[in-house]
Order: sequence, then C-alpha cells, then structure tokens
Amino acid sequence: MSEFLHDFFDMPSDLQHSWIGLVGLHLREALLPVAAGLLLALPIAQLCIRFRWLYPPVLGVTTVLYAVPSLAFFVVLINYTGQTELTVMIPLAVYSLVVLVPAIVDGVRSVPQETLSAATAMGFGPVRRYFQVQLPIAVPAIIAGLRVATVSSISLVSVGMLIGNQGALGNLLHDAQIYNRPELTWNSVITTALLAILVDALLVLVRVLLTPWMPSGSAGRRQAPALKDAAR
Repeated sequence: MSEFLHDFFDMPSDLQHSWIGLVGLHLREALLPVAAGLLLALPIAQLCIRFRWLYPPVLGVTTVLYAVPSLAFFVVLINYTGQTELTVMIPLAVYSLVVLVPAIVDGVRSVPQETLSAATAMGFGPVRRYFQVQLPIAVPAIIAGLRVATVSSISLVSVGMLIGNQGALGNLLHDAQIYNRPELTWNSVITTALLAILVDALLVLVRVLLTPWMPSGSAGRRQAPALKDAAR
C-alpha cells in the first residue's frame, strides 16, 4: 500500500509540478473562466431582462457556441494565443455563458412584483434595485448555475492536455500512457472528481450564507425579510 501511495503521488518530471501544484493549476484554469463568464453574463442577462426580444437570440448564440467541441476551439485559438493556459480558459468561459445567462435571467425575473414595488416605494432607482434587491433574491438561481458551470469547467480542463500539456491534472492521463503507470490515471480521475465535489459543496455553503432568509431545502418564493415587511 505504501508503495502504491508513493507511486500515486510521485509526479513525472516532465510535468514540472508536484501533485499540489497540479491541483492549484487545475483550479486556476477551471475557476478563472467561470469568474470571467459570470462577469460577462451579468450585463448580458440585464440586457435580456430589459429587452425581452433579445433573450432568444442570445440564448441561441450561447447554445451554438456550447455545441462547438473544445478541440475545435483550441485549433482556432492556438494561432492567436499559442499553447498557453489562455487557449484552454477562453472556451471554458464561453461555455459557462450557456448556463449562467439563463440562470441570472430566470432568477431576476422570479422576483415577486410586490417586492419590486416595495423597493420602488422605498426610493430605490433601477440600478440600486437591480443590485440590492433583484440580484440578492436571485442568488439561489445564480448559485445553481454557477455549480453546473464550475463542475463542468473542472472536468473540461483536462482536455487541455492535447495542446502542450495545458490540462493540469489531465496531463497525468497522457503520462500514464507514456510511462505505463496506471496509478496516474487513478490519480487524475479521483482528484478531479474530489475537486468538483469540494467546490460544489463550497458553493452550496456560499448560497446558505448569502440567503439566511431561505428555509433549508425550500423551493418557494425567495424574498428578503426587510422588503417583505416593507411590502405589507
């Protein structure tokens, strides 16, 4: 067993990273695109909410882009960004939009009209109402979208091994074949799965902390207590 564990965590020298280093690299390549996708999705979703006719074409474009295989994205981008992390992260950011834009739109649209009326009566302008009322109440829907986008991104990073060892933990799959070391395959699969589970659990915790008014497991209406009182 001790020999297996030694081989399990013994990284080939060509990877130029320890096991911990690969974990950190994997998280960076997976989470930064989701964060970038969220920053892009917020204004896009707001435009779709303000101009309802815009939502179907935006959703159609993001869905088409999501259908493009990551390898095809790499082939196009590699001429501009080279064999770098950026080549891996750009497609992941684009893929996240197909989940995050609908999550934000649906979450904001689900805010009850009486809550919006109460916020307006309290003197909230459109911008303040969006950031201080609509987005906070839409947090459960947004976090749900982030969970899907993040887990998907963590799994897709491994494809980067096809372009100059930019797949972080996915590079172990390549080296497992070269050096005939099956334990590296197990390492890649198990570590990637654990990362996805841990990050997903962390996002659930964030949702609980950001929505203290939500009963645990409730799927009912989500209203901030202060605004509920103001609407009475």
